[in-house]
Amino acid sequence: MNRWHPLVRGFSLLAFVALDALHFPGASAPLAAQQAAPSAAPPAAAQPVVDRYTYQIQLPDSGKFIQVNALAHLAAYPQVDTVEFDLDDAMHVLGVRFLCGELREDARFVRAPGQVKVAIPRARDRTAGYTPAQTNCISIAYEGVPADGLIISTDSAGRWAAFGDNFPNRARFWLASMDHPSRKARVTFEIIAPAARTVVANGALVASKTMADGRAMTTWREDRPIPTYGMVIAAAPLAAHELGKTACGLAEDGGCVPQAVWTAPEQARYMPGQFSRAGEIVEFYARTVGAYPYEKLGHLQTTTRYGGMENPSAIFYFDRAFRRANGVNDELIAHETAHQWFGDAVTEREWAHLWLSEGFATFFAALWAQHAHGDTAYAVAMMNNRAAVVRSSISASHAVIDSVEPDPNRLLNENSYQKGGLVLHMLRTSVLGDSLFFAGLRRYFAAHRHGNALTQDLQRALEETSGRTLGWFFDEWLRRPGWAELRTSWAWDRATGAVTLLVDQEGRFGPYRLAMPIEVTNAAGERITVTVEIAAERSQVIGLRGVRLDAAPASVVCDPRQTMLAVCTAK
Repeated sequence: MNRWHPLVRGFSLLAFVALDALHFPGASAPLAAQQAAPSAAPPAAAQPVVDRYTYQIQLPDSGKFIQVNALAHLAAYPQVDTVEFDLDDAMHVLGVRFLCGELREDARFVRAPGQVKVAIPRARDRTAGYTPAQTNCISIAYEGVPADGLIISTDSAGRWAAFGDNFPNRARFWLASMDHPSRKARVTFEIIAPAARTVVANGALVASKTMADGRAMTTWREDRPIPTYGMVIAAAPLAAHELGKTACGLAEDGGCVPQAVWTAPEQARYMPGQFSRAGEIVEFYARTVGAYPYEKLGHLQTTTRYGGMENPSAIFYFDRAFRRANGVNDELIAHETAHQWFGDAVTEREWAHLWLSEGFATFFAALWAQHAHGDTAYAVAMMNNRAAVVRSSISASHAVIDSVEPDPNRLLNENSYQKGGLVLHMLRTSVLGDSLFFAGLRRYFAAHRHGNALTQDLQRALEETSGRTLGWFFDEWLRRPGWAELRTSWAWDRATGAVTLLVDQEGRFGPYRLAMPIEVTNAAGERITVTVEIAAERSQVIGLRGVRLDAAPASVVCDPRQTMLAVCTAK
């Protein structure tokens, strides 16, 4: 995400019945309306795993009233008495059924605040022929006007449009789901809408057909498990600009990655713009990390509160950027595309580890800049990241892994983005080197692809690859607030020509261990750069190996490019 401002395969459609027939009898009355808090804990570990959600959604010709049939196909028979789904109180539940195979059995449920709780019958409650597997498919029919999540509005030309905008836990406003990043699932969308609307969603386009009433049903299916915050649809008058088959041989199935850009008709003349590099970006990341993980990659002009939202295989960008030529730059495209690997395919298990998504995307956008525009572009990106961190009150007071902050929206800050990116930069440049660093990232991605991870999983992958112990580094930079504050001076020995660095670490955040580049300028103006190992000590004296000068140096500067998590001042 970029902060602009803030099943089963082959599952039969016969499992569905028409939405207008889903007014089930015996629906439980809701409790007093109350929206679940944004910081609500994820479903208990005992809750069953959802293998696939299938959402059949009827969109209106005008207005915001929608009708939904949500079918959750569980991976196994639930071993709990109650299966809990998140669903905002503005959605009126018409009924719940077990809907596997030939079974059409009404289910008992309770409409708790912000949830639908479905009772699972025990063996003694079942009638003859009622097997446990038949409770694996839970269908919830509901309708209403979404208060959030599905943003329904009119565009600048007055045309009706709807776009999903779920991050961080806003899927629950329109999708009955277990709405937490640890609860990834496959998803199918069957969207019934006026035929003039273009419908795009996650995954591959399965079918598009005209119905008897002249409306159209469009089906998109994502066969990889994705987080609920990325399960989205777009339904609007969109024009497609095909980018063709890209990164051939680098898709997860060994084939190519189809890409396209969808815009409002008026902006089609600006395409492809910077999206002409989208294929190269995917190829670069795939060669660096691993195969592209999804069926396609779409780029869409949408209504989103963010500069970009990395929905798996369907990136949503903010509307205004498309209204001029090259308004979406390759930095933004690179950032959101990097999320297809980090954030989407490998998703943080807990919100406190959001840097595994945003820090990676920040770092990989800089890595793309280095690949496309040169080393200076990479250095400038890291210098800007450092400047943002040392100005940030959040970075000064909170650790990157912030288990105290209850609201995931507030984790969209300099710690998760810029400091997270700098942590990866320092692992690469001053701790491991390119070979071990990227080998470790590939190991991490392969181990957790289409699943979840925590920071310790990344540490383990890098340690296993490098054979080094890295706990000290992860503790320093991710579990402590702040950055290194160094006061330095130097001395020159006339007899030997040796230069010595004197370092004090008596700042607000305590001493750090780090490898620091030091630039020495001799009397003739020539520059010599060496890297010194600074211990996590209050005071130390360090000889600059390999530096011998006939005269006193003109200057001795630490971190000359200012790309380290450190602030150096002269004594």
